[in-house]
Amino acid sequence: MIIVINNKKVLAIIPARGGSKGIPRKNIKNINGRPLISYSIEEARKSKYIDKLIVSTEDSEIAKISKKFGAEIPFLRPKELSKDTTPGIEPILHAVSWFKNKGITFDYVMCLQCTSPFRKYSQIDKAIEVLIEKNGDSIVSVCESEITPYWMKKIEYGKLKDFLDSNIFYTRRQDAPKVYRLNGAIYMAKIDVLVKYKNWYTENTLPYVMDEISSIDIDNMLDFKFVEFLMKESQNV
Repeated sequence: MIIVINNKKVLAIIPARGGSKGIPRKNIKNINGRPLISYSIEEARKSKYIDKLIVSTEDSEIAKISKKFGAEIPFLRPKELSKDTTPGIEPILHAVSWFKNKGITFDYVMCLQCTSPFRKYSQIDKAIEVLIEKNGDSIVSVCESEITPYWMKKIEYGKLKDFLDSNIFYTRRQDAPKVYRLNGAIYMAKIDVLVKYKNWYTENTLPYVMDEISSIDIDNMLDFKFVEFLMKESQNV
C-alpha cells in the first residue's frame, strides 16, 4: 500500500540505456543469477512512498526484462538521449516532461541508478521522508570517504604537490575531518526545482548518508566481480 507524505506524489525513475563501454550490456548482465537492474526494481517496488516506478531506456530488451520484474515502461527513450555524452539529468527531465504532457504530475522525482544493487528500500524510504519532512530542494546520497583529501597529491611539472592548499597535515586518518563522497545510489528533488535548475544540487540540498556496503557502485568488471562475490558470501552466512 502506498502511503502519501504531506499529500506529495513521488515518481521514481531507473535510467538504463543499452550501451555501456566498461561492461557490455551492464544493466541487464546477470549477477548472482539475476539481471543487475532487477535488484533496483525489486527494492523500489517495496517502497511505501513511491507512486510510480518506471525504467527509462531506449533498448527493447532492457524494457522487456524491466517489465518482467515489475517496472513500468511508458515510453522508449529517444536514442539521442541515450548516448555516452548525454548528461545524466537529461533522461530524468525527459521523463518528467513526458508525464506532464500527458497531464500526469508529480511533486518529487527520484533517480535510482541500477549500478547500486545493495541499496535497500528502507534507505529509499528514509531519504524520501527526510527530504519531504525537512522541505529541502533535493537530497543526494553520500558515504564517508575512505580517503581523506588532506593526503591527496597532484603532479605539477613532474613533482608531487599537495592537492589541498593547507598548512595542516594529519598523520592519522582518524584525526582528519570527515569528508563525504557521492555514491550514486539515490537522487531526489522537487520537480519544479529540478526543471528550473536542471541540476540535483542547490544551496538547499540535503545529504543522505549511507553505509559502505550499500554505497558500492558498479563501474567496471572488477566492481562487478566484487559485488557478485559479496552476494554469494552473504548467502553462505
